Amino acid sequence: MTPLAERLRPMTLDELAGQEHLTGKGSILRKSIETGTVPSMILWGPPGVGKTTIATIIANTVNRPFIALSAISSGVKDIRDAIATATASRGAILFIDEIHRFNKSQQDALLGAVEKGIITLIGATTENPSFEVNSALLSRCQVYVLKALEEKDLIRVLHTAMEQDEKIKAKQVTLKETDALITISGGDARKLLNLFEIVCEAQKAPVVITDERVMEIAQKKIALYDKSGEQHYDIISAFIKSIRGSDPNAAVYWLARMIEGGEDLKFIARRMVISASEDIGMANANALLLANATFDAVTKIGYPEANLILSQCAIYLATSPKSNAACMAIGKALSTVNNTGDLPVPLHIRNAPTRLMKDLNYGKGYQYSHNFENNFSEQEYLPEKIAGTSFYEPGVNAREQELRNYLKKLWKEKYNY
Repeated sequence: MTPLAERLRPMTLDELAGQEHLTGKGSILRKSIETGTVPSMILWGPPGVGKTTIATIIANTVNRPFIALSAISSGVKDIRDAIATATASRGAILFIDEIHRFNKSQQDALLGAVEKGIITLIGATTENPSFEVNSALLSRCQVYVLKALEEKDLIRVLHTAMEQDEKIKAKQVTLKETDALITISGGDARKLLNLFEIVCEAQKAPVVITDERVMEIAQKKIALYDKSGEQHYDIISAFIKSIRGSDPNAAVYWLARMIEGGEDLKFIARRMVISASEDIGMANANALLLANATFDAVTKIGYPEANLILSQCAIYLATSPKSNAACMAIGKALSTVNNTGDLPVPLHIRNAPTRLMKDLNYGKGYQYSHNFENNFSEQEYLPEKIAGTSFYEPGVNAREQELRNYLKKLWKEKYNY
């Protein structure tokens, strides 16, 4: 049976829920589609927000041949075959779902055809294309950012299903409560419709949708791990919080859940790089080095051997001393910048490459630290208005206690934490 989400796939931009910033009246993408001047593009956004649908609508609207590939199951040969097919009908649209899963050689295979106009490439990705798409290919594409659907968009999707789908209409559905449907879907229209269909099929007509009934059915029917849905975010959250909480057993368990669920290993490694600075930081500066090395290593190695590398890093991070001092410091500094605006750089630490700048006292009075004892000279480096403001406060751990003592020795009362 064709899933409800596929039965209700929009055929025109007006039927599409959400993404008004891209597809609404007068928007840049809509103008391109309506004039038939569609550029190669990357559609970047979370799952279930309309990336595949927009690609299909574009092909139908401009009346061009449409070739679809999935990066999960396609290789270089598939790309070359698709380009050969497109060559026979110049101007074809080649849609590649999850393009971020293509490696460099697979992405390079697309370059020539895009450059020569043999194909108009539309790539869909849930990951930041700046990290996952080759710069050469990315430079030849427009990047359009899609947003998670808002509650009003999701409610519209539900009402469309109740009004247009014959099987749903036969169930005589009443939407008494929608919070559970909206929450579990996480802004993903496809997941929303799949869950809605499951809930409707589990009851006899007339169907009354309540939060309690949705939760009861969802817990029985929904897979334990959905790497493109709510579980994706819940489990990575549990993983990072286990690292933050210094529990290596829990960290490895949640890591195993993601590995078994087929999670993108670069996504896991990237989050560990973030955690190394956010949660460990100055308490163990080597954590960031190891996490970054882990990201590089798993990218080269791949599954299943990458499991060992991920495990080693997760355990190292979980058993490291913790400090969020660096995170708090930049937070305070950004807040100060936002509240005080562009404060002038003190004259004595300005650069003075020209005679005019020297005449204006740029650099005057600057004390070169290496000319002083212990390579230190006590002078003010902050703008006058915020002189003496403290942003970094060392955490309570052995390494930062050393830093605390060192700064206090240099600055005396100024850094008397």
